Amino acid sequence: MNLANILGSVELFTQRLEVWAAEAIPHFVGAILVLVIGLWFARFARRSVLRLIARGDLVDETLLSVISSTLYYAIVLLVIVAFLSQLGIQTTSILAALGAAGLAIGLALQGTLANVAAGIMLLWLRPFELGDYIDADGIAGTVNKIGLFSTELHSWDGVFQFVPNSELWNTRVTNYSRLPTRLLELKFGIAYDDDMRTAKETLRNIVIADERVLDDPEPQILTYELGDSAVVLAVRCWTKTPDYWAARWALTDEGKQKLEAAGISIPFPQRDVHIVDAPQQRNEVAA
Repeated sequence: MNLANILGSVELFTQRLEVWAAEAIPHFVGAILVLVIGLWFARFARRSVLRLIARGDLVDETLLSVISSTLYYAIVLLVIVAFLSQLGIQTTSILAALGAAGLAIGLALQGTLANVAAGIMLLWLRPFELGDYIDADGIAGTVNKIGLFSTELHSWDGVFQFVPNSELWNTRVTNYSRLPTRLLELKFGIAYDDDMRTAKETLRNIVIADERVLDDPEPQILTYELGDSAVVLAVRCWTKTPDYWAARWALTDEGKQKLEAAGISIPFPQRDVHIVDAPQQRNEVAA
């Protein structure tokens, strides 16, 4: 190969390189700009959403993080697709592969995804909040943490409970702490021979004297039932939710003491047993 052929090959390569560079460099620069600007916009969008939602104080902190992160990664995914497309890479097959992979992962983790979906709904609708005492079909305790996958409860006797969110979402939840006041009902049995008016007045004085009992609605002392062994009187009054148990225990203790001091007896269940003479019963049957 002579020098002229070599120089001709180099010149041809140079010309082709110039043509390729003229076409590729703008696409490459554009791809870099798309990537840089897209990533900056993703971070900006995440910060903006965090500030915007946080101002209203309507969304739980955990859900706020989920929303911002989901938005961020969705924008990043679109930026990467646009970056590859700008470089001339066919993204159709890549998107199809990602879709298939996402479907396979979703089927494999459908139980986990169900917990995530339930966690988002619990955080959004807020049937309970941190510090609330709830009962969900036998699962009872004070809510200590609400996560995307599970909720942590502490029972009254100091037992830690780790509950998947799907179990809380698919059952009825009773929240004992949501409303500011609760109805307190106590029942006292008195003997049939006792003065019912005196018993009612004694119970009324006890309830009125307790500062934890609310004046509105007005406390009620009712004749609840004529039982087998006693006349059952019911005390119905309202207290603030945090005072419920303290008021219940105090009124129960003081009610018994004051009733006994007023000469009112609290009978226990009784039953009269009649014994039939067995020989006499056999003679009557034979006759």
